[in-house]
This record gives sequence, structure tokens and C-alpha cells, in this order.
Amino acid sequence: MLGRASGLLRWTSLRLRLVVVFGLVALTAAVSASGIAYWLNRNTVLDRTQNAVLKDFRKSLEDSTRSLPLRPRCTELQDAARQIAGGPQNYAVLLIGVDREGKDCAATTDKDLLTLRSVPDALRGAVNEVRPVDESNPSAHHLYWQRKQVGDTPYLVAGAKVIGGGPTGYMMKSLAAERQDLNSLAWSLGIATALALVGSALLAQAAATTVLRPVQRLGHAARQLGEGRLETRLRVTGTDELADLSRTFNRTAERLQQRVEELSAREAASRRFVADMSHELRTPLTAITAVSEVLEEEADSLDPMIAPAVQLVVSETRRLNDLVENLMEVTRFDAGTARLVLDDVDVADQVTACIDARAWLDAVDLDADRGIVARLDPRRLDVILANLIGNALKHGGSPVRVSVRTEHGDGGEQRPGDTTGEHEGGAAAAGAAEAPESAADGPTERAEDTGRPGSGELVIRVRDHGPGIPEEVLPHVFDRFYKASASRPRSEGSGLGLSIALENAHIHGGEITAANLPEGGAVFTLRLPMDASRLAGGDDAATRGTEDER
Repeated sequence: MLGRASGLLRWTSLRLRLVVVFGLVALTAAVSASGIAYWLNRNTVLDRTQNAVLKDFRKSLEDSTRSLPLRPRCTELQDAARQIAGGPQNYAVLLIGVDREGKDCAATTDKDLLTLRSVPDALRGAVNEVRPVDESNPSAHHLYWQRKQVGDTPYLVAGAKVIGGGPTGYMMKSLAAERQDLNSLAWSLGIATALALVGSALLAQAAATTVLRPVQRLGHAARQLGEGRLETRLRVTGTDELADLSRTFNRTAERLQQRVEELSAREAASRRFVADMSHELRTPLTAITAVSEVLEEEADSLDPMIAPAVQLVVSETRRLNDLVENLMEVTRFDAGTARLVLDDVDVADQVTACIDARAWLDAVDLDADRGIVARLDPRRLDVILANLIGNALKHGGSPVRVSVRTEHGDGGEQRPGDTTGEHEGGAAAAGAAEAPESAADGPTERAEDTGRPGSGELVIRVRDHGPGIPEEVLPHVFDRFYKASASRPRSEGSGLGLSIALENAHIHGGEITAANLPEGGAVFTLRLPMDASRLAGGDDAATRGTEDER
């Protein structure tokens, strides 16, 4: 089916149009030339045959009737008719005269073909017409002719009146041989036209191939260039317009490659600058953080006038420390060095641990069943959850509700235990902590472990009860350093949290979406695959336990 569609597209392309145009031009030229040739040959053949027959009939009529009396007998007319018809032209003759007794006499050599009734009335009238004799017309009677169809055979009918009161003679000549010759000529011209059409189609195919091959190479090179192969170049041959187009493409590709290399170098330099700056800031930040923690512990013994300043230093130090960590995380994403460290995670326990570690238990309602086991990076999942829930608490309204579900390919939700039973789900949850030790035992043992993740998607929704996200802000909530309120830059965070959460979802092969609910409040929906092993590749087991080092 795909091959048929591609073939149809190929033949509805420029190649087909070129072939059709060539064919139409050749067909028009061939038909016109054949029509003109046929018309000229037809007139030539008919005129030649007609002139020869009429000349022979005129001469034979004059010679055969010269010795006849003014009123010949019917037998004499019959003999004269046979003598006239006996010539090389092989035509039928009819002589009409008046005998000595004043009776009309008609002598014909073919009673079935040529009689007075078979002669057209117009021809008889023209033959019997007497024209005035003058300087421009020396004869009172002339020879007239006409073509007529008898059955399927064309005939030439001619007549003349012998000058001086002799008989009137008519002849009828078959043109079947000439028609057969003209039919043969028509067939020959038709075959020549067909051959010209085939030749023009072949010529058009060759011309189209010659013209379109460079165009196809140009299209292929453009697709490669669009796929990121900036080293793509065209081989230039010739000096025509297509060669100029190829040279232009090569110059454009070269400039584009240089520009991309410059931008890539600048981007790499920017990433190195951010990474180096972040690393350099970590050392003084460590000292400042230690000092701020000491000052925070001694806040009660400090002068009341100094305590607010100490609290500001502590909070800003923590904010700066978070910003540096976020910048280093963003740098890893941009450099493509971020990797997954997978483990079997009970999602309900992971969400509970995230909420508990940040003292959000009183402000968050959790709707998650135990036993939902997914193979994910627990640290990155914690980062995602912390940013989503923290954003809901900061900008939304309590209570924040977190729900955990699984969905299969048909979009239907499934709770753990729907397939394997509740007692098996509990066993899976209880054994989740031992999964890392048995992870290297092989695929067979993993398949038998009922606590292992299955197919489908993990769906986590974080909903708040606040005023929702303004419509003009909604498309930008995941942009880096974006803040809904530019007038409060110090209290709204760095603007990197949601973008980092989205990058962590992408590295799992998942997605995060934001929307407003009709009844009020915003909802963030996180979708992750239940098993992200295919994205981690072969580094799953090797990278286990290296989370802190990276």
C-alpha cells in the first residue's frame, strides 16, 4: 500500500507533467503534420486520377463520335460506347442520341451501373446547358464532372455533349483503388503518429531524468541539511542554471555550517561559564551556609535589632544555594550529561517521603494506593514532586491534592490489584525495598516478581484550590526564569523549578501539562512510563548507587 502511494506521488510529480507536456506537443505536431500530408496527398491522388480519366474520356469521345452520322443508329452508338470504354482507364460509358426515326437512344456499357437515372440531375443540367460563345468562351458546351457514392464505393461521374449536334456522353469511373491507397496512407500516417508519440514520451523521460536528477539530488541534500548533516554538499558539474543552483546551495550550506558552529561554540562557552561559575560559587557558598546556620542557631541570643538582618541573610543564603544547584542541574540538561539512575519505586511511599521531608503533611491530601511500583529515578521523581507541590502551595491555595493513578494504552485507569489481586499487590509493596539486590539476577526473575513495574503510564495530578493560572501566563509556566509577577522578583523564587521538573520528566520519556479547572484552581499532570529502562539503556545497573557522585 505504501509503495503504491509513493508510486502515485512519483507519477503525479514534475516528471509526469513533463512527459505529458512533451506527449501533447508531439501528438499535436504529429496529428497536424499527418493531417496536412493526408490532405495534400489525397488531393494529389484524386486530381491526378481525375485529370487522367477526364482527358482520356474527352479524347476518346471526340475520336469515337467523329465518324458517326448526325443521327446514328442505336447499334452504332453501342459500338461507339464500347470503343470509348475499351481504353486503359476502365470506366463505364453512356451515350445518348437521337436516331434517324427521331427516337431517343441510350447506349451503355454497364446497365447495372450507368444509366441516365444514375447520372445526377445537376450534372445533366450542366452538360445540356448552352453557353454563349465569345472570345472568353469558344465552346457552347463543356465537360463537367462530379463525385458520388454508390453503396460503399466512390465514383467519378463526368459528361459532355459533342459539339456540332452529336450525342451526349457520360462516363462513370470507380475510385475504389484510390480510396484503398488513401486508406493505406492514413494507416501509415497513424502509425507514424503513434511512433512519434512513443518517441516523444521516451525523449521526455530522458529529458526529465536529465533535468530532475540534479533537482532530486538537491532535494535529498536539503533534507540531509534539515536533519542536521551540515557537511552535506552537492557535486557540481556543468555551467547551466542547475549547476549555478548547486553552487548556491553549497555556499549556503557552508555559511550555515559556519554560523551553526559559531552559535554552538558560543552556547558551549555559555554552558561552561555557567557550570564553572556554579562550581566556583559552591565553595564560598558552603562557608557562607555554615556561618548562616550558626547565626540561625544563635538568633535568640542576638540583639533584637540584628535578628531580622540575620534571618534575611539565612534565607537569602539558602535561596542562593538553591539557585546554584538549579543552575548546575540546568547545565547538565543542556550539555546532555544528565542520566537516569533507575530503581523500583513504590510511588505512594515516594510521594509520602517527599511531603514528609518538607513538612507538608498538614497542607497536602494524598490519594495514592500502595503497590503502584514503577521503575524510575527516585531522586529525579522527588525533584519533580517537590517543585509541583511546592509551586501549588506557594501560588495556589490549600489544601493541595495529589492523586496517583496508572493508565494503560486505551486510556483507562487502573488501580493496583485490578489484575493480580490485593494480596499480591501487598506482597509487591513489601518486597519493593529488596528489589535493587535482585535486579541483577536476570530477566526471568524480574518477570516473576509481582512487584515489578508493568506497561502503561504513571499519572500523578497535583491540584490546588487557588485562583488558577492567568491565561496569558499558562503557556509560559515551564519557561526558564519566567515569573508571573515581575514586580516581586525576590519572593517568587528563581523561576527554574518548573522547567527543571519538566526536564526531569522528559528524561524519563514523560510529560507535564498545566491547566485550570472549571471549578477553580490549577492542576499539573505528570505522566511517566511505568518502566523507563529503555531510556536508560545499558547503564542501568552500572549507574546504580552513583547518584551522589554525579
